This record gives sequence, C-alpha cells and structure tokens, in this order.
Amino acid sequence: MARKTIVVAIPVSEKCLSRLSSSYDVITLPNGLGSGSPDLDPRATWAVVTNGSTGLSEPAMAQLPGLALVCSYGAGFENIDLDAARRSGVSVTHAPNTNMETVADHALALMLAVSRDICARDRALRTGGWAAIRSPRPTLSGSRLGMIGLGNIGQAIARRGEAFGMKVTYTAPEDMPGVSWPRVADAATLAATSDFLVVACPGGPATRHLVNRQVLQALGPKGFLVNISRGMVVDTEALVEALQRGEIAGAGLDVFEGEPNLPAALRSLDNVVLTPHMAGRSPASEDAQISALLHNLDAAREGRPLTAQLA
Repeated sequence: MARKTIVVAIPVSEKCLSRLSSSYDVITLPNGLGSGSPDLDPRATWAVVTNGSTGLSEPAMAQLPGLALVCSYGAGFENIDLDAARRSGVSVTHAPNTNMETVADHALALMLAVSRDICARDRALRTGGWAAIRSPRPTLSGSRLGMIGLGNIGQAIARRGEAFGMKVTYTAPEDMPGVSWPRVADAATLAATSDFLVVACPGGPATRHLVNRQVLQALGPKGFLVNISRGMVVDTEALVEALQRGEIAGAGLDVFEGEPNLPAALRSLDNVVLTPHMAGRSPASEDAQISALLHNLDAAREGRPLTAQLA
C-alpha cells in the first residue's frame, strides 16, 4: 500500500512521530500550517494532525485539495471547522477519554495545591520560614464541589471529589444521564453554592468568558477556582482583579488565555497555582492518544469505519 502524507501541525513527542513515520510520510509543522514548509505539497497532503487549540480553519482546508482526514490529537476540537469539513467531504476524528483520568488527577492536584497553599509554603520553608506558614488552610473533605461541565472528564473529577468527602453539584445545558448529582441552572448559581468551582466544559464561542466577574463574585472570598478546560472560558481580567482584591481565595490554572504567554498579572500572584497546559499529559494518556490516532489513520487508509468521528 502506497505511503500517504500526513502533516503534524502541533508539537508532539518523538515517540508519536516515530510511530507515525513507520507507516506514513510525516511533515512536521509544530507552529501550525501557516508556518509553511518547503516539503509541503498541498495536493499530496492526505491528513492533518491538530488539536482543539490549534484547530484547522476553512481557508487552511481549502489550501489542501488532497485532504481527506483531520485528526484531533486529544478530546478537544473547538477550533476545527466541522461545517467546512463536511462541505469538503473531509472526515474529522478526535480522541475522547484517552487522557480523562490523567486530567481528573491533575484537577484534584490543583485543588489540593491551591487550597493547602502548598507551592507558596514550599518556597517560604526553603527560605527559613516555619511558624508563620503553619496557619490552618481549607481542605477538600466536607467542602462543596461545583462542576462547570459534567462530561467524561467532569464526571471523573466529581467522582474523585466525592471520594474526598465533597458534596458535588454541577451545571450543564441539560441533565446528564446516569448521575445522581444535582444540576443547577447556571454558573453563577453554582458558584454561589460552591467552595471549589472546577471548569471542565468544552471551549469555543459558546463558553467564552462563561466564568466572568459575576460568577467570581458569587464564588466569594472563601472560594477557589480551578480550570483544566480552556483558558478562554475564564475572563482573565476579571479573574486577576478578583484574586488581587481577595474576592476569591485562590485559583489553580492549567490553562489560560494567550497560551503559551502567561499574563504578567498572574505571574506575580501568590494565590494562584499554575501549570503549562499539561493536565492531560502522562505516559499512559500519551500511549492511548497515539493508539487512537494511528487507529483512525489506518482505518481511513484502509476504508474501515473511523472511531469518535465528528464529521
């Protein structure tokens, strides 16, 4: 079978590239299709590997007349133009559930780190602090966990929270089948009854700045925000003001607007724990994502059904 050409338009590991290269001709453009490459033949490009953050626009698809498949390397797909793909006859897949457990673990780690003030107290202890940094801090047991979004990742986080003795409530566009946790109408209502507000909803225009000044004020000075979703879901300016003024107790952020450039105002705040959009990254999740990607590439090449097909 003739080798087909794949453009990898996002940064991926050498392990992923090695496995792709064993069966396909791979062109790497980690800064996106707009960065260009002398090796790129638009007519020969059969598939593009991207993710929800980088996406693939209609103009970009139009520049690749040989394109047959777009694979999102992960669960997100908010910036892939699905309507354009359907009009062009391009199949689109993603990889849900491949990093679900890892993201949920990371969300709990952020909740514990920010509520227990672990990072700041680690730094202070290393410089000679002791008595002043032994003050009591909130913990998860007995607190109220509000989930914005209750998909697979949201449910995995909620189950972990429940195991810590937290009372779970959520908001979503509709009742989620098979769960007993109560749903409330909107994010502000949820925040008002939460000690920890965790953002686990999809990104995209519909959820941009869903967590705004009103939601943060409802969360209140004893509440913590954790975001493992997309940076755009939280209004950064409103969040910075709330943190600076003590309108919320703290935040744990794996994602933020303008990635990878960290907003300067967040950099100087001690009541924020920051990680570099790595919640879904672990050896196990990477293996699962690579396997899902290769499965769909091989299936498309061989004319077999795709899994997790979006278009």
